[in-house]
Amino acid sequence: MKTIHIDVAVIGAGTAGLAAYRAAKAGGASALIIEGGPYGTTCARVGCMPSKLLIAAAEAAHHASHTELFGVHVDGEIRINGREVMARVKSERDRFVGFVVRSVDGIPAEDKLPGYARFVDNTTLQVDDHTIVQAKRVVIATGSSPTLPAPFKAFGDRLIVNDDVFDWDTLPQSVAVFGPGVIGLELGQALARLGVRVKVFGARGGVGPLSDPAVRDYARQALAEQFYLDPDAKVLEMASDDDAARIRYVNLDGEEVEERFDYVLAATGRAPNVRGLGLENTSLKLDAGGVPLFDAKTLQCGDSPVFIAGDANNILPLLHEAADEGKTAGANAAAYPVVSAGLRRSTIAVVFSDPQIMMVGSRFADLQLDSFVTGEVSFEDQGRSRVMGVNKGLLHVYADKATGRFLGAEMIGPRAENLAHLLAWSHQQGLTVEQMLDMPFYHPVIEEGLRTALRDAAARLV
Repeated sequence: MKTIHIDVAVIGAGTAGLAAYRAAKAGGASALIIEGGPYGTTCARVGCMPSKLLIAAAEAAHHASHTELFGVHVDGEIRINGREVMARVKSERDRFVGFVVRSVDGIPAEDKLPGYARFVDNTTLQVDDHTIVQAKRVVIATGSSPTLPAPFKAFGDRLIVNDDVFDWDTLPQSVAVFGPGVIGLELGQALARLGVRVKVFGARGGVGPLSDPAVRDYARQALAEQFYLDPDAKVLEMASDDDAARIRYVNLDGEEVEERFDYVLAATGRAPNVRGLGLENTSLKLDAGGVPLFDAKTLQCGDSPVFIAGDANNILPLLHEAADEGKTAGANAAAYPVVSAGLRRSTIAVVFSDPQIMMVGSRFADLQLDSFVTGEVSFEDQGRSRVMGVNKGLLHVYADKATGRFLGAEMIGPRAENLAHLLAWSHQQGLTVEQMLDMPFYHPVIEEGLRTALRDAAARLV
């Protein structure tokens, strides 16, 4: 078994790991990136990019069959070829993965080590059975994996996770989705629009990441008009029979129903990949899930020379957050024992459902009820939204009572991904509602709806 001596060892070659490696090198440290699986980030392989490819196909099918509003009639059958849909999803997915792989190819061979790392102590790693890495500092950037609640094992080989969807050669006839979070809503709606019989089941009433009761209720109603959605489902039995999943449940009308599905998609969350790392061999303190306790600003685990970044720390499992955290962790690993807080941008989250869902800044649930006012706009009568026939939506913006500063927003509605960016930029600059209203608004645009919500908030501040 050979031994390698290095300043910084980075475990994981995803978004956070690659950013950490580059930051460590930029900081003047020698660095080694260790990866046991294939190169290519979660986003490129099984996350944001292939899911958006499937959504794009679903939107094409939906728009083609909903033109009557404009007096445009598409005569004949709208035919969806599942094999062609999935062929494009996979080929374009592989193209995006290729971009990542080529960037990894640019890393010197001596800075890459294939294999799975396991801690021997705080800074000693054993990689498979071939290498000991003696590092001065370590960055954990091992990502996350889908979680599978134990009761779902009753579905046997009918149970899948989102990773599996993007390996299909064609579309199935039916899918039950458990978990109306980001993944469940995006894939559930996309599959339904592509002609798959879909039912989405949830627990405790959640819809996406929304915490504002009014916006969440609007989202539930708007999405349930398009596909079966029960965010607080009562499931009586789960089983696998004759190459199908069988689910007995109480439907929205209160009736007991039994249905069979080709697959059950478990979209019930993701967990950090920390098992098998040998963290029990370190002096690091771990939480109940086995993740090292760490400083959210510096990403340092206690006062040790170990840092944790990206989905592995489970703060905000988003690509842009992983990139920022990787840079922070790598820079601090290079500079250790001198560490500093890294960049924390204003929070922004988007669900690419239709209507889209977004959250910016502080969530409604995180604010003290007597400390803020809410500005509201419905998009049902908003000019540009009605022109385009996308007039479904509700936006709430929150402003601090004492200062008028914009605190955050939650929304379901048209082009929420674009409004989210405007609001996130305003939040990060610390603007007040009045300052935001001083910004230019063109006419007629969907952004005028945002102006209405801001005006409503300003009026409540008087």
